[in-house]
Amino acid sequence: MAVRRVVPTIQSEAVRESREFYGLLGFEEVMNHGWIMTLASPSAPAAQVSVMTRDETAPVTPDMSVEVDDVDAAYAVMRDSGAEIVHPLQDEEWGVRRFFVRDPSGRVVNVLGHR
Repeated sequence: MAVRRVVPTIQSEAVRESREFYGLLGFEEVMNHGWIMTLASPSAPAAQVSVMTRDETAPVTPDMSVEVDDVDAAYAVMRDSGAEIVHPLQDEEWGVRRFFVRDPSGRVVNVLGHR
């Protein structure tokens, strides 16, 4: 299993203001579902930050996302390790398969793969 990217998630209602602020640093909007917006650097597209009001299909808002090349393998490893699965593995309508797991510090990690 390989990590493709890691994206911090900022929970905020100030989505427009965040777009403007991070735009000053060179970030551009690459995804916006209304409840989550992702900004990326045009010169280094894997350098990203997401701003989320709340997660639309999960009970909690994650602190970060980790995209992996095999989300099913990542789920099995986390489950078998005894880590707390906060949100079960599922396919989302926007084209990702994901689950949430709590890290040792209590942070919620959205582990995902694109279908």
